Amino acid sequence: MELLHFVSDYLFKVDRHLEYVCVHYGFWTYALLFLIVFCETGLVVTPFLPGDALLFTVGALAARGYFNVPLCMILLMIAAFMGNVVNYSIGRRLGAPLFKENALILKKKYLERAEMFFAKHGGKAVILSRFLPILRTLIPFVAGMGRMTYRKFLFFNAIGATLWVMSMTLAGWFFGNIPIIKENFELAVIGIIVLSLMPIAWESFLHWRKTRGHISQKDSNEKTVVSKVNESSS
Repeated sequence: MELLHFVSDYLFKVDRHLEYVCVHYGFWTYALLFLIVFCETGLVVTPFLPGDALLFTVGALAARGYFNVPLCMILLMIAAFMGNVVNYSIGRRLGAPLFKENALILKKKYLERAEMFFAKHGGKAVILSRFLPILRTLIPFVAGMGRMTYRKFLFFNAIGATLWVMSMTLAGWFFGNIPIIKENFELAVIGIIVLSLMPIAWESFLHWRKTRGHISQKDSNEKTVVSKVNESSS
């Protein structure tokens, strides 16, 4: 229960924590931000680290004078790019055996959803997944596991890292200090998290409905076969 409270406090009050770190540790805050973004995108075991909300908060605090916006965006684009490259390499070398049915973090169903998303969108999935939590961490792994060419991956990776960091940081810069958002920053962070999860929830719902439809159709066919067998026997 204490762990849950710590995680929720860390996520939803990220602006206060980041402001405190910036005031007390100064330039080292840039290194911390680099490390968080790198790990969130580069290590398949850390999909729970903040991504969108963190970048939005960085932009909002930069508008208040806590960060240098160009420096932040360049550093975090490099972190996001390098993180995906590491993740791709891990997927290429280790592959699917890392994921287990009952694993705490590396659940096999997460990998299967990422594979479906990648199969549907191809190379564009590397860009689109930047804006989707969990998939942002898994898609580079799947790209490496699926033997997507390194040059092609680097191309989509560079575009995705640039668009993601710039859009979320600048959104925080322009909107994060509007009075109503600034006064309700926790709700804004929750809204960002909910919005970013909605596409995944929708895809999961469609997959569930499709699977349920196949099961219903299979049951119906089996009942039809049994009925015909009974009729022929009688």
